Amino acid sequence: MLQTLTLRDFVIVDQLELDFAAGFTVLTGETGAGKSILLDALSLVLGERADSSQIREGCKRAEISAFFRLAAQQQALNSWLEEQGFPTEDNGEGLLLKRTIETNGRSRAFINGSVATLSQLREAGDLLVDIHGQHAHQLLLKGGAQRDLLDHHAGLTTLAKTVAEKFRQWNESRRRLVQAENAGQDIQRERERLEWQLEELQALSPQTDEWLTIQSDHARLANAAKIISGCQAVIDGLSEVENSVATVLSKSSSEIHALSAHDSSLMEVSVTLETAQIQVDEAVHSLTRYLQKIELDPERLGETEARMQALHSAARKFKVPAEQLPQLLLDTEDGLATLTAAQNIDLLKKQVVTAEADFMKLAQQLTQDRSKMAKQLGQEVTAAMQGLSMAGGQLQISLLPLAEGSAGGLEQIEFLVAAHPGATPRPLAKVASGGELARISLAISVITSQAAFTPTLIFDEVDAGIGGAVAETVGHLLRQLGESHQILCVTHLPQVAAQGNQHLKVSKAISKTRNQEKTLSHVTLLSRAERVEEIARMLGGTTITETTRRHARELLEQH
Repeated sequence: MLQTLTLRDFVIVDQLELDFAAGFTVLTGETGAGKSILLDALSLVLGERADSSQIREGCKRAEISAFFRLAAQQQALNSWLEEQGFPTEDNGEGLLLKRTIETNGRSRAFINGSVATLSQLREAGDLLVDIHGQHAHQLLLKGGAQRDLLDHHAGLTTLAKTVAEKFRQWNESRRRLVQAENAGQDIQRERERLEWQLEELQALSPQTDEWLTIQSDHARLANAAKIISGCQAVIDGLSEVENSVATVLSKSSSEIHALSAHDSSLMEVSVTLETAQIQVDEAVHSLTRYLQKIELDPERLGETEARMQALHSAARKFKVPAEQLPQLLLDTEDGLATLTAAQNIDLLKKQVVTAEADFMKLAQQLTQDRSKMAKQLGQEVTAAMQGLSMAGGQLQISLLPLAEGSAGGLEQIEFLVAAHPGATPRPLAKVASGGELARISLAISVITSQAAFTPTLIFDEVDAGIGGAVAETVGHLLRQLGESHQILCVTHLPQVAAQGNQHLKVSKAISKTRNQEKTLSHVTLLSRAERVEEIARMLGGTTITETTRRHARELLEQH
């Protein structure tokens, strides 16, 4: 839910931090006080287009931020944030949206402190807030949203997602078939190239890590004479010649050992010399064993050089490093197999038929389930409309068959409304009266409250053109809806305002600083006594009497 809305230098608001609570919150105030400013600010932070004229006069920049406390069931939003790469706030339980507007027309958006696009801001906003009113966009006006609402209310979300995936698979199989049928000679040429390349690589049969091994073998075989000569010279110097290292060490060790009998401090030197003797002996033995194994092998050297040349020539021909030839062989085998399968027109046609059958089976089931719920939901919303000054009005949910299936199924979902008796039902988006549109949306929202996926609903003057008992009904419906959602409602009717769980009053005042007058808007959370005065004002206008105050108390006490 929306927890905090913060404004700085926006229109006629200098600085405002407003906390919201769960349940039903009403916003009231005189005409022109700035109630619409709060909704405009919220719309901007949810991705609406910005205008530099919204910056408070004399300021360089306006800032709006909204902090939402996320419920545990809002997994879709958490998944979306993870997919988009945005950090989480408060261990994934909070979401901060921010928008700045500058006088040069530049606008910037942020999600949890990271730069975001307006499109990302709108996507997040659609999961958080739905604004109902004459002057704001409504999610229910979008055909896709109407379909999603019906599916969600009917418990068909999982089936609808499966249908969408089956349609994608069907579409992909058709694409592969068309591609194979149109490819013709190009695919044949590519296939011949791969077959030729595969034949040469299989004949060469390059092995994993072979290039590194053969380079090491060649270096050893090509320098065998030099290695043998060098090792023998080292052995001679260490132990074979007169005054060899071994001889000198042995003599030195004996002399120091004898002297250590006179001075024990020489024992350490004696031990060191003995250790050196042992290490020299081990080195001589190791070199001797090595020389016993190594020999000049011109034939093996020739074979190694020939293999190196073959690998090098193939690498140059196929334009890859020699060490990558084994992987090229695997890739060529895979590519040829894929191309062969792609050219199997009969197999591709069978795949298209199978994919279409899978899609149609599930899509037809989805259509049947939608038809049942569409009729039921239409009747329930129609009943709710009767108490909203729309007697005789009705809602029909129409399933319009599509010429061909889509990811949404076999039909287009459209909400049709007749606002008056005898009127022809028309698409919800074309309902003429903004007040009627808001009240119809209210009726739909109440009926589908258990299925609605947007946690915060905002109603902007849903009471336009009504009063009396109808206003009482509107207030009751909003309070009822507030039991499962966070509801914010801008209203001019005391019957609606009296039913709010929280009451915010918007007012404006003239501020004088340095001989300048500025009009600023303020928002106040009203106490019980202050609510009596505000509702009395709404009842009696500019003149407030004890009678209107008593009437205001009665309205509050009823709820």
